[in-house]
This record gives sequence, C-alpha cells and structure tokens, in this order.
Amino acid sequence: LQKLIYLLQATDDPLIQEQALITLSNSAAFSVNQDIIRNLDGLSVIGGMLSDCVPKVKEKALNALNNLSMNVKNQEKIQVYITQVCRNVESAPLNSDLQLAGLRLLTNMSVTSDYHQKMINSIPCFLHLLSKGTERTQIQVLKVLVNLSANPAMTRHLLRAQV
Repeated sequence: LQKLIYLLQATDDPLIQEQALITLSNSAAFSVNQDIIRNLDGLSVIGGMLSDCVPKVKEKALNALNNLSMNVKNQEKIQVYITQVCRNVESAPLNSDLQLAGLRLLTNMSVTSDYHQKMINSIPCFLHLLSKGTERTQIQVLKVLVNLSANPAMTRHLLRAQV
C-alpha cells in the first residue's frame, strides 16, 4: 500500500494512476487496509487526484475515497473534499461514470448529519439531476437527498432550493 501511494505521487502517467487507484480502491474493501491507507497519508494523496484534469483519474479517485469512507476516522479526513466532490458532480457530463462516482461518495458522506452543511449549495444541482438524469443517476441522487432530508436542519434548504 505504501508503494502504491508513493507511485501515485511520483507519476504523471494517467494509466498508472488509474491502476494504482483501482488497486487502492480494491484494497480498501478490508477495514485494516482502510486504517493503513489513512495512516500512510493516502487519503490526502488520493484526494489530491480529484483536481486532476483526466476524468478517469478523478473517477477512480472518487471510487477509492468512496470505499475508504466506510470508516468514521477516514470520513473525518475525507470531509475536506466534499465541496470539491460536489463541484465535480456538477461539472461532470450528465449521467457519466464520474458523476455517479461522486454521488456514491456523497451518499456515504451524508449517512450521518455531520457533513450535510457542506452539501447545501449543491441541492439545486441534485434536484436538477433528479429531473434530468437517467434512472441510475436518479437513484443515486435520491439516496443523497433522503440522507439530507433525515436531518431537520436541512428542511429549509431542501424546500427553498431553486431548481
């Protein structure tokens, strides 16, 4: 895992980055690896890939963070990327794998109300995706919206959103 994280930092080759991110994502299926990746500062390395200009690299980074977000301590570190993830969802092509990867991560990050405030500005985007997206996109958006609606503090923001 340490070598994969180092490899991500050391290369600019998108194909190598993609493969390293896929491997880290698969490794994150095991809780012990989630802790190891966090302790090796892998979350910030993977999070840094969200600003990459190659959509496939961003998508694989989102998938890795999604798997890593199943751990509460990791969520504390991942939450700093929520605004950027929301921007990626908004700017991604409609119904793209990149958009779905971002929505899946936001779903996990919105299971508790800890980070809902960071998603408020994206509510109009979520509602737009609900009306314009394919069934896969709509289902993923609904998961985020259901999580947000479980928080009474979000009611006003959800009802006032301009669509």
